[in-house]
Amino acid sequence: MRSEMMGSILSDLNGTSAEIEASAVISTDGLMIEALLPSSMDEDRVGAMSAAMLSLGERTAQELARGELEQVLVKGVDGYILMTHANHDSVLTVVAKPNARLGLIFLDVKRAAEAIGKLL
Repeated sequence: MRSEMMGSILSDLNGTSAEIEASAVISTDGLMIEALLPSSMDEDRVGAMSAAMLSLGERTAQELARGELEQVLVKGVDGYILMTHANHDSVLTVVAKPNARLGLIFLDVKRAAEAIGKLL
């Protein structure tokens, strides 16, 4: 039941914008909880990379006195990766196209992360 509800939240998130290519809920230690990824993306790799980036982001925010980490944004030539805490033990990772309207995606991701946080 919880897995179905989480899958529904991810499906809704991916459906809010054609610019969102993939989304996943990952534990802070890198284990995949739920994912909607294209077959070209390896779940284990997405989980491990998300956990590593989140850990580094938290440390950086702390060391540079920026307060509690809210999100990590990576921009590459071919698009964006956005990571936001769903709760203390999990993160929502979203992969978006390079033409993504980040303001809308930030809003949609925040709402989805809050909904997922309530489920976990």
